Amino acid sequence: MDAVLDFIVNILSTPAILVGLLSLLGLVLQKKPVEDVVSGTIKTIVGFLVLSAGAAFLQSGSLLAFGEVFNYAFNMQGVVPNNEAVVSMALSDFGQASAVIMCLGMVLNIVLARFSRLPYIFLTGHHTLYMACMLAVVFSIGGLTGWPLYIAGACVLGLIMAVSPALCQFTFKKVTKTDSIALGHFGGIGYFIAGLCGKPFKGSKSTEDINFPKRLVFLRDTVVSISITMMIFFVIVTGVAVGRGILSADPSQFSNLNELLNVGTETHTNWLVWALTSGMSFAGGVYIILSGVRLVVGEIVPAFKGIATKLVPGAIPAIDCPVAFPYAPNAVIIGFLVSFVGGIVGLAILGVINAAIVPVALILPGVVPHFFCGATAGVFGNAEGGLKGCMLGAFVHGLLITFLPAICMPVFTQLGFTSATFSDFDFSILGICFGNLANIIPGWPILVVTVACFLAPIVYALVAPKKPAGGETAN
Repeated sequence: MDAVLDFIVNILSTPAILVGLLSLLGLVLQKKPVEDVVSGTIKTIVGFLVLSAGAAFLQSGSLLAFGEVFNYAFNMQGVVPNNEAVVSMALSDFGQASAVIMCLGMVLNIVLARFSRLPYIFLTGHHTLYMACMLAVVFSIGGLTGWPLYIAGACVLGLIMAVSPALCQFTFKKVTKTDSIALGHFGGIGYFIAGLCGKPFKGSKSTEDINFPKRLVFLRDTVVSISITMMIFFVIVTGVAVGRGILSADPSQFSNLNELLNVGTETHTNWLVWALTSGMSFAGGVYIILSGVRLVVGEIVPAFKGIATKLVPGAIPAIDCPVAFPYAPNAVIIGFLVSFVGGIVGLAILGVINAAIVPVALILPGVVPHFFCGATAGVFGNAEGGLKGCMLGAFVHGLLITFLPAICMPVFTQLGFTSATFSDFDFSILGICFGNLANIIPGWPILVVTVACFLAPIVYALVAPKKPAGGETAN
């Protein structure tokens, strides 16, 4: 039984296979020829593998290395929020609960898409697993075990899988110019707020309409502009770190700087060369991601029509946050940089609070969440308010993903997960809300609350009159 459950969880938590299976189902339901089914399924899986390869290339190379250099350069000490770190610790104690919650939650997501007015099917499998794991931890604090724990976690998981894309969709339609695809990433509440921040600047020039001087028109090329920006960023920060003595530091305290720190060996690279190549590697990772997104979107949207027509009428696939990147590549890099600045400002504010008011965790700006989430926030802010909206939305987002993990950390500390907290917006919000609620009304009352929350959108769809296409309420 455990082997079967482990296999199912592996399938459902592997985005490429999960989305490939859904593409297969959609094409079969449309009665497409065998050759089209095989071609569409393989292209969808390959597209997601390309996207994942780009993300992994960034994280294992430029992003994590830059984070280590930055923290050393500016002598920063604290906790770096990391989804994977919390999950790896929690799965040892809550593995079975996480697996059951994940499977049930995905079923309940489809139930909501079918019977409520939230037609979104969440396809980011690894985020689904992370959220299931967090909910298993949170509700165990409230004294739930066994099936009450599974049901409570699954109800909240199924609900957030539909609500998070729904919050994003109003602005995301402006990004993609279509309603056939949605954003499936558990930073959705943060992206929604970033969009709101952009609204006061409606009409502001888009980040994509920046007029470059004639001799700088080459900067319109995404690869070139990102390469130059990140090379400058890497050179400055690495130069400061070198000035502080990083080249003579103990290499064992770093995980991603082998080429930079192996002084006197064949693998050692001059710090300036390392900074320049790392900046261009960053651009290479973004290029790989954008290529994968284009391939996936080109295949999954047509294939999904079969599911939308036959099983869940009107269903909209919700895909991982890099799906937004090709639509506003300038906003991606601006959003990342400004969100990172927001994280630094947030760290300074936490430092003041910790020193003068109450003890709080110092949350370091994690480069990975500030890139993927901050860039997406920048795209949302730009869609509503152009360049000004992009900058304000990303900055506010950077502040919030610094403050919220600090507030959420005590929830995990109760179960012994010290110096560990989630990084993305929705994890923190749900951890804070349901973690505290589980302490206030433990046991069966919290189970009743979670079931009621899940049923609310379905009851609303049955009771509230549906607005016709013209916008007037139906009789």
